[in-house]
This record gives sequence, structure tokens and C-alpha cells, in this order.
Amino acid sequence: MDTASRFAAQHRVVLGGSEKKPFAAEAAPATTTVPEPSTEGGEITVSVIVAPKKPFTMDEDGPQERLTREEFAVRHGANPASVELVQAFAKEFGLTVEGSPRPCPCTVRLSGSVAAMERAFGVSLTTETTEGGTFRVREGAIYLPEELDGHVLAVLGLDNRPQARPHFRVATPHADNVSYTPVQVGGLYGFPAGATASGQTIGLIELGGGYREADVTAYFQSLGLPAPAITAVSVDGGTNTPGTANGADGEVMLDIEVSASIATGAKVAVYFAPNTDQGFIDAVTTAVHDTTNKPSVISISWGGPESSWTTQASTALNAACQAAAAVGVTITVACGDDGSTDGGTGNHVDFPASSPYVLACGGTTLEGSGTTISSEVVWNELAIGEGATGGGVSTLFPLPTWQQSSKVPAPTTSAGGRGTPDVAGDADPSTGYEVRVDGETTVIGGTSAVAPLWAGLIALANQQNGVAAGFVNPALYAAGASKAFRDITQGNNGAFSAGPGWDACSGQGSPVGNAIITLLGVGSGAASSAK
Repeated sequence: MDTASRFAAQHRVVLGGSEKKPFAAEAAPATTTVPEPSTEGGEITVSVIVAPKKPFTMDEDGPQERLTREEFAVRHGANPASVELVQAFAKEFGLTVEGSPRPCPCTVRLSGSVAAMERAFGVSLTTETTEGGTFRVREGAIYLPEELDGHVLAVLGLDNRPQARPHFRVATPHADNVSYTPVQVGGLYGFPAGATASGQTIGLIELGGGYREADVTAYFQSLGLPAPAITAVSVDGGTNTPGTANGADGEVMLDIEVSASIATGAKVAVYFAPNTDQGFIDAVTTAVHDTTNKPSVISISWGGPESSWTTQASTALNAACQAAAAVGVTITVACGDDGSTDGGTGNHVDFPASSPYVLACGGTTLEGSGTTISSEVVWNELAIGEGATGGGVSTLFPLPTWQQSSKVPAPTTSAGGRGTPDVAGDADPSTGYEVRVDGETTVIGGTSAVAPLWAGLIALANQQNGVAAGFVNPALYAAGASKAFRDITQGNNGAFSAGPGWDACSGQGSPVGNAIITLLGVGSGAASSAK
């Protein structure tokens, strides 16, 4: 065979799970962070995820052995044979391989013209313009030369329509609103007063927006706390790009200010990426395998309904979350702000909150003063159009062993069963968090606040226990763990109502801070700290 047409001459096969739904303008999340699509003469870059040397598997109760990031890369990095095939394939179709392959999650980045990408992957790329922006779009499946079958697991970035929404809500003024600083919320939840998280790094995933150092400094001065050291990490060209308080800046500042004021002394690494499936997955994998900043906990306040993800993308992101468990990194994820429907028709859960390898965070309406909670119920303001906590049952991921006794409602698909959320915390913007965004003090809620709240608590636990908690879910569902939670028994998120024990709107409940720290110390005893 002519080596110049080695791959072009081969039969084409469908890349499993790559099928992309037709573009629907009304379903595209508004975004300001997706780059303008390339024209015929421009270049685009895709992330090709290849097979690992050895697939990583672990018990649902957690990894039997905790690996360092370096050990994980050696054992489960990219299969050299798969990388060589992709490099040869790229050369034949006029694509450029960018730098060395990323060892985790086995990613090879290819750049080239739109026309070259269309020929290489058997797709047609078009441009769509909506109020939310202008996007490069593909429909249907990706087709690979049969020699690549089994070597290529996903191709991300051909389509750059927005993938996720930030799960924050700015408070609407009402006479009976109350608000708290994150420190006050921590006091209500029994977080240890005066504790620090020195030596810890909290990772934040951001798909848009940015922060201003002056705002961070002013905010922490107002709390009487030292400002955190923040590092902005660029992923796939994403940068710290502050805009306006009504945009994604509200998400970025909420995440920084809540997590770092709870976990005083912790460093913060903010991973900025485009709001695409490629950007989202590359950001998470970059954070999980970051040997420079070494976050021990990662907070994600972005997501979208499970049905909005291609199978290849949800599989790749779920694998990244599983890798986090392997290297002792906890991931906290917001469950969404649109009740049990997740903004759609029927009931849906949000992903990546539905991954069994993350701590899914739901929302409550919290009232109290000092260290005394007077009322806490499920957050649901749908009747006045102001949101409600997400939660329900996954259609993608089966019921984990550690949820077997939680009486999770039956799934609607044979593949589903994992219940969300796992835990809860204050999320109602009417009882929201006082934060500073773009020079102004405002009140913000949403389950976006709960993910960094729990991330801050876990960073405190990691410091106090002298060990990274890692994959926390089994410990939080273990016998006797209920004592570490305030059970939420009133309210609903639409289809699911609160009651004694776990439920699909408040999970196990809101935290009893010191008890959670003690529980995680016991649950992490056999593992070494994340490195």
C-alpha cells in the first residue's frame, strides 16, 4: 500500500459515542468565552484522547492504592503505539501534532485547517450564529480509519458550541432577604473557628470570566482575612478575562471568595478554559494531573444536563474524575439551579455532578445567626422564577455500592441509577453570600456556592488530618456518617421531596463541619496525601 494514502484508503468506522445532535439555538447556553470559529483558511485545534498503556480501574468504594500523579502517568499514560498511529494519521492528512502528547489523560492535540479536519475525521463543519455567539458545529458521528479503531477514544473540539452553564444566581431584592459572608455560613455549619488550610491548594474550573486582584484584596480586607495567593492557569487558550458583574465574573469571584475565606491560608489555582466539551475536559484533566500547583481538592460550578453531552465527552470527563480519585484529589460539583428538570422537559440531572467519582452538591435555604440555625429547607424558588436545587437520578451511571442503602428512586434507563446530590449547603440567593465582583458588593447564591463551600471544608480537613481525603463518597455514606450531617427533611425541587435520610434534593444533608473533618480523617487513614 502507498504509505502516503495508508489511512485514506482504509474503510471508515464510527467513533463510538461521537454522535452529535443537530444544533438548536435555543438550547445553546449563552457564553462569551467560545472563540470565533475558524473560516476555511483558519486553523483549529482538537484534542484526541487515545488509549492508555493500561486502563485504570478501581472498586466503587475507592482505589485500593493511592498513586502519586507521577505514578499514575507512568502506569496509565498514553499507549505509545496509539500515539504513533495518531501521529502518522495526522501527518497524512496535513495536521500538525502540537508538542509532546499529554501523558494524562492520554491526549494528543492536533491542529489544522477546517478542510483538513473534515477530511481527516469524516465530518462536515458549519457555522451557526445566535444571540449567544457564533459557533463551529458538526452533526452526526465522527468517522475514523479502521486502523485507529480502539486506539482513539474521543475527538474533542471539532464542534465548539458551548457545553455548560455556570450554576450561580444573583439575588433579586426582596424585603425578607438575608445574606451572609462565607465565614458566617461556616459558623452556622460548625466549621472550626480560626482553623487554616495552609499547605493546601484548591483548584477551580472556570469556563469564562475572570477576577481582579484589587477586588480579591478588598474583599478579604473587609473580612479581616489575608488574601489568598491565586494562580491563573491557561488551558486551551483560556485566560483570566474579567468582564462584567452580570457575566461569568460572578461565578469566578464566588468560587474564589467562598472557598478561600472558608479555607484561610490555602492557595487557589484557577484553570481557565473555553466553554466547550474540549475545554471543560482539558481543564479538569489539567487540574487533576497538575504537578506544579498540586490541588488536593477541585471545585466545579459548571455543568449541563446529561442529555446535552455526547457519550465520548461524558465518558472522557468521567474518566478524568476517576483519575482524581486515584491520585487522592476530591472533586466537588454543583448540581444545578433549575430544579428536578435541570431546565429541560421531564426530569434530568446535571453532569458532571452525576459522575459517581465526584461529590455532588445540592442547595438549601438557610436562616440563622452566629452558630445557631433557625431554619433550613430545600432551596426551591421556582414559583417566582428564582431557581431551585438540582437533583434526581442519573440515566448514565448505575447506582454505586455506597448508595445501595439510600433508597434512591428507580432510574428511567437500565444504565442509570446514581442519585444526586450527595450533600447540600446554603444556595438560595435570598439567603445568599455577600461577595465582591467587579468593584461592587453583591449577593449571589446557587449551587455554585455549595461546591466551593464544600471544597473549602475539605481543604480544612486535609490540613487538620494531615492527609488528603481523596474520594470521599464512601466515607460520607458509611454507617454512622449521618451524625456528620444536618438532615434536611422539608421542601422539594419539583419531582423529589426531602425526608429523613438521603433524598434527591438535599442528599445526606448540610455539613456539621467538625464532624465531617473527623469523619474524613478516619476514612482517609489508609491513604497517603496527594502529591
